[in-house]
Amino acid sequence: MESNVGASMEGKLPLFIVTGSSGSGKTFVIPELRGIMPDFDIHDIDSLREVGVTDEQTIRNVWLRVAKNAAESGRMTIICGTAMTWDIEKCFDFAYFKHVYYLNLHCDDQTREQRLRARHWPEDMIEDYKKFAAWLVENADKAYSPPMPVVDTTAAHVADIAAQIKNWVLRYA
Repeated sequence: MESNVGASMEGKLPLFIVTGSSGSGKTFVIPELRGIMPDFDIHDIDSLREVGVTDEQTIRNVWLRVAKNAAESGRMTIICGTAMTWDIEKCFDFAYFKHVYYLNLHCDDQTREQRLRARHWPEDMIEDYKKFAAWLVENADKAYSPPMPVVDTTAAHVADIAAQIKNWVLRYA
């Protein structure tokens, strides 16, 4: 990876976070991303919850430590999962990265409702996550620097979504 050489010379690599409200397709896109981006470490932030880690800041700290360790080996990391800038900035290893870039996966409300109902989510939580999704879109260019791109997953094929993510990453890698 040519882009990695320049970043290594500066001593720090960037970190990439694919965020979005629940039901947007973050976990769904991971296998496709791994297939088209084998030179990157790609992780699902929720996988720690599956082994019993429940404290949100601990989860973020662990993933940034994993990404730091990968960076020390010259590999860049993409973390897929809901993560907000102000929470990531509190992580022990935040300063280790050249920059943390965010991309938002988003789908329309009807699609989000269908996806979350299929997971047997209660209606009040579905409504909360629809509001959160709207907030992310509304604040993509206000709360993020550079402005956070939004990728619509409503009807897009997973290969197209992964390709958009790859193009975004390679702009900054």
